[in-house]
Amino acid sequence: MRHDTEFATPIPLHRSRPPGSPEALALFGEASLDAYRTGMQRCMDLVRHTLTQAQGPCSGIEPHELQPAFEAIDLDRPLGDLDASLEEVQRLYLDHAVHFHHPRYVAHLNCPITLPSILAEAITTPLNTAVETWDQSAGATLIEQKLIDWTAARIGLGDDADGVFTSGGTQSNLMALAIARDSACEAMPGHGGNRHHGLPPNYRDLRIITSEVSHFSVKKAAALLGLGYDAVIAVPCDADKRMDLEALETALKACDEAGRIPFAIVATAGTTDFGSIDPLPALAERCRQRGIWLHVDAAYGGGLLLSSRHRHWLAGIEQADSVGIDYHKTFFQPVSCSACLVRDRRQLRHVTYHADYLNPRDQAEGGTPDLVNKSLQTTRRFDALKLWMTLRTLGADHLGDCLDEAIELTRQTYRMLRARDDFDVLMAPALSTLVFRYRPVALEEDARIEAINRRIRQTLSRRGAAVVAATRVDGRFYLKFTLLNPLTRLEDLTALISEIADIGGSLMSPQVSLQTTPQTSLQTSPSARPSIVRRKTSC
Repeated sequence: MRHDTEFATPIPLHRSRPPGSPEALALFGEASLDAYRTGMQRCMDLVRHTLTQAQGPCSGIEPHELQPAFEAIDLDRPLGDLDASLEEVQRLYLDHAVHFHHPRYVAHLNCPITLPSILAEAITTPLNTAVETWDQSAGATLIEQKLIDWTAARIGLGDDADGVFTSGGTQSNLMALAIARDSACEAMPGHGGNRHHGLPPNYRDLRIITSEVSHFSVKKAAALLGLGYDAVIAVPCDADKRMDLEALETALKACDEAGRIPFAIVATAGTTDFGSIDPLPALAERCRQRGIWLHVDAAYGGGLLLSSRHRHWLAGIEQADSVGIDYHKTFFQPVSCSACLVRDRRQLRHVTYHADYLNPRDQAEGGTPDLVNKSLQTTRRFDALKLWMTLRTLGADHLGDCLDEAIELTRQTYRMLRARDDFDVLMAPALSTLVFRYRPVALEEDARIEAINRRIRQTLSRRGAAVVAATRVDGRFYLKFTLLNPLTRLEDLTALISEIADIGGSLMSPQVSLQTTPQTSLQTSPSARPSIVRRKTSC
């Protein structure tokens, strides 16, 4: 047993390191502020150099070409010098980074980001604020809560709504469906709830209903929740890629006849490929009639909440039981910045656990706003400051205008593609995506059409000329534009479409083999690369 006398002599603190020593500079603090300033300036210069030297949205490098550079690196032998580390970062990462702000990045749901949000990252990262509990975050807690309340009010969920920031739409969907499942099971006669007792005996009858073009994370969530992919019923869509209401009624009737329990309907407000928005008011009515949880996955379309022209496209979202929003898509925020919201804050109890060392129950009962009480995560970054600084600096209307410009650009590009006889456009845009393929009149063989479009995409990427996405619809291969950059001009896309047609035309001859990846040189001269003329804009 230790005695108090053992601690009679204070243990000296190791403060003998001079402020400028390497040991002192290894960690952020008062002693390293000068080194912090110098290092940040070096990093900013490196980013500036990278952007000014980039001649396209990507370098075109392939995995097998870059991998050897990593094989020689021994992470147990540090370089010991910031400049050497930055040179390595330049060579391994920045020289080949994909630039989402570039007018010819038109692939996935990645957006250019606001300057205030970047500055917010520069504030939160050195302080390393974690927002799970009040004693780790203080004002950061209230900033996140204020933004959750603001988002809930924009949606129209009512005064009892609440939510929490998440890592992205996949986590938001998982959280919402976990709450929906536990809420449904809690109401089952004779079952005390999933938290203590696990899933009820008839858990294999639980069903999630969604459209056939909803996000894959719905199935992923079903698997993680112990229900499996088979618990997800994919309802066919109408010609506009929206959940077909008659097909939904057929699915619900089939559930009744088979004794299945549909506990949640997942509506999509902005599908990944088509931007389509399910008929939210009608789905809300059916959920209300049958006591089914309605979750709206608005990861993509959530930015319409700020639109002065298209906010009405989200009519009905206010009737949802839960909503997922990705601010890092159509709110122009850095990854990651998302949220999951519920109409009734009491439902968040399904993800609450009180740990004595962190968020004890009596602390919550005393009114301490510990955000971990309503999150799937424990440690979380202070991602809310990015959106906060954007809203306080630029305003919500500015973000809405940026999205409106992207939507208008998509419509103009659609009309341009439709006017040509060498492209097949699948459907009119619902938001800011276009699904199409190069298909001149003379080309009828589906296999060769697919091969040519694959090669077009590969060639553009290999040249570093553009990053274009691809998808399959009814078994056919299509190219896809996702337009989220308000600085992209119609002239940029006109030139890109002409380049696509030129590449496609060069592949039309039956003598041209389409079996191998094009070996276009990475050393394309600047004169061979597309010139980009940028415009000034309010965004």
